Amino acid sequence: MLALYVDSSASTRVRLLNYISGLEIGGYSCDVNFLLPSNGVLRGLVRKESTSVACTTLLSSLLALARSYVSRVQLLLNAKRFDLIIIHCEVFPLVPAFLESFLLRIPFVYDFDDAFFLRYRSGSFRWLSPLLGSKFDRLMSAAKVVTAGNAILAAYASRFSTNVTILPSVVDTDHYRPAEIFPGGHSADPFTVGWIGSPSTAPYLQLLVQPLQQLARERPVRLVVVGGPAPTIAGVEVIEQPWSLEQEVPLIQQFNVGVMPLPNTPWTRGKCAYKLIQCMACGIPVVASRVGANVEAVPAECGLLAETPEQWLAAFRRLAADSELRQRMGTAARHWVQERYSLSSALPVLTGVIQRAVAAHPSR
Repeated sequence: MLALYVDSSASTRVRLLNYISGLEIGGYSCDVNFLLPSNGVLRGLVRKESTSVACTTLLSSLLALARSYVSRVQLLLNAKRFDLIIIHCEVFPLVPAFLESFLLRIPFVYDFDDAFFLRYRSGSFRWLSPLLGSKFDRLMSAAKVVTAGNAILAAYASRFSTNVTILPSVVDTDHYRPAEIFPGGHSADPFTVGWIGSPSTAPYLQLLVQPLQQLARERPVRLVVVGGPAPTIAGVEVIEQPWSLEQEVPLIQQFNVGVMPLPNTPWTRGKCAYKLIQCMACGIPVVASRVGANVEAVPAECGLLAETPEQWLAAFRRLAADSELRQRMGTAARHWVQERYSLSSALPVLTGVIQRAVAAHPSR
C-alpha cells in the first residue's frame, strides 16, 4: 500500500490502514509505505513568505521530498516480491505519469477519495497543468482496478477505466458507537451543533454563521468545532477542540446534530461524506449541504439537506425543537451506516477488488 502521508493523516487511516487487520485475518500480508510526513511539505513549495523565509522553507521541502522519493524508488525497484500495489492518491507528487509508470512494474489498484485529478489543473499547482494535468487520468487507465470513494468520482474514473468499483470512506462501527445516554438535553440547554474536520475545510463553516446567529436569537446555541479554527458568531457559544484519535468519538457523542457545510464547487462535489458518516455511526442526526456525496449519504430518515441559509435555519429549528425526532433520526443513521458505510460492509468489496486485480495478471 502506497500512502501519500503518514498514518496520522485521516485519508491514510480511512482508505488504507483501516483494512489491514481484516485483510491479514483473510490471509493477506500487507506492507504500508508512507511517502511524506504531512501535506506541509508540498505547501512549503508554494507558500508565500518573505524572501529569506521562503528560500529556507523551499529548500527544506525539497530536501524532504528528495529523501522520501529515493526511499520509495528503492521500494518500487524491489516490488516484485509483492503480488499487488494499492496506490492512494499519488505515487510521487510533481512527477509525470510516464516516470511513475516506469517504476510500477507489478499490477496496481488506484484508489482516490477526493477530486485529486484537479490538483494540477487548479489551485497552487495549476501552472503545472501542461505537464501534469492528465496525470491521474493516465494512472487510472493503467490500473487493473480503480476504487473511488463515491459515485461522482467513480463516474469520472469510468472515462479512463472499465473496471471501477465504489469503495466508500467507512468507519469501524465497533469503535464509532452511540453514547450510552442519548444527548437529548433539556429545552433550556444549548442546542449543540458539532463539526469535525481540518484547517483546510474549516472555512466552509462560514456558511453556518448567518443561520446559527439567527437561531441564537431564539434559543441557546453552542457550536463545537473539532480539528480546525472556528468562526466567531454573535450570540453563539463557540468551542474549539483539538482533534485526537482518542477524543474523536467522545466529542462526537456530545453533539445534538452533526454538520457538513460545503460550497458547490468542482472540488467539493468530489468529496466523500466522511464527517457525516462519523456522526451518523455515533447515532447523531446530521444536516449537510446538498452537494456531491452528501446527497447519497443522508437519506431523509437520517438527517436533513440544505442549500440556502434559510434552509439551514429551518433544519436547525426543526431538530432543536424535537429531541424525539433527533433520536429517531440518529437511530436510523446508525443502522444506515452499519449497512452501507461500515468497515464490515466494505472489507468484502476491497477483498474482491484485490482478487480481481491479481487475477487480471495471471503471470503473478
